[in-house]
Amino acid sequence: MLQSSTLLFLKKLKKNNNKPWFDANRKAYETAKADFTAYIQAVIDSFGKKEPSINTLHAKDCLFRINRDVRFSKDKSPYKTNFGAYMNKMGKKAVHSAGYYFHLEPGGTFTGGGIWMPDASDLQKMRQEIDYNFGDFKKITGSKKFKSVYGDLSMSEEYKLVRIPKGYEADNPAAEYLKLKSFVAMTTFTDADLQSKDLVKKTVAAFEALQPLVAFINQALQ
Repeated sequence: MLQSSTLLFLKKLKKNNNKPWFDANRKAYETAKADFTAYIQAVIDSFGKKEPSINTLHAKDCLFRINRDVRFSKDKSPYKTNFGAYMNKMGKKAVHSAGYYFHLEPGGTFTGGGIWMPDASDLQKMRQEIDYNFGDFKKITGSKKFKSVYGDLSMSEEYKLVRIPKGYEADNPAAEYLKLKSFVAMTTFTDADLQSKDLVKKTVAAFEALQPLVAFINQALQ
């Protein structure tokens, strides 16, 4: 479980997203960060028994910085109002492989994974793999375990083309998946879930449901 003080810090940060406030509350930030780090490490230690690609990771190598990159953003708020961690074979650094993600934000927590906005070469490999092995892909996304947690891959407009990409017929059985630009699945957690003693267990169960999809993606990208 996560401490209520961790959620409270993030709530306060959202209302006071400026450097003077953050500096004055740095101790509370460090405490919240340590709590989240310990939770991610517990997930790695548990799930790593079934997912060899992450079993040697350290949580600190998976956490994203709280500072925002504001160089190209109209929003100049200096800090993220969430904690995030990405777990794959190299922690958060392995951009060319699928992995597992946890996003902690009061009222907006979610977990899941896959691969987000792969480059053109990796995107082509993914589409080719889905086209060639759509039967295997559908067994994964249509499995009872996957559907019960995620329903399907995210079909958000930001992740999807309007038309099927060049080189594929409009009536291709995999058309809706071939339109995707990101291959991710996500499920939400309530604030009550975050403070439950079963939080690690629930997160690991969500990652287990995602594991076949992550393996499929990584096989395609090799």
